[in-house]
Amino acid sequence: MQVQINGEPEELPGEELTIADLLTHRKVESPAMVMVQLNGEFVAREQYGTTRVADSDRVEFLYFMGGGAGR
Repeated sequence: MQVQINGEPEELPGEELTIADLLTHRKVESPAMVMVQLNGEFVAREQYGTTRVADSDRVEFLYFMGGGAGR
């Protein structure tokens, strides 16, 4: 299956994966710190295990980053 992840084409195994499968496949260490867009729509975290990614889909991983004021 061919999808676009963060703007880059990627070949994935199988014909269909869930968002949770994709996070595991990509070895995302802190999935709780990632928001996912599928074809331009945000996916609720509780739906990661049931939302399917299909051929030609566009997926964006948006990572939360913390920081502080520098001195």
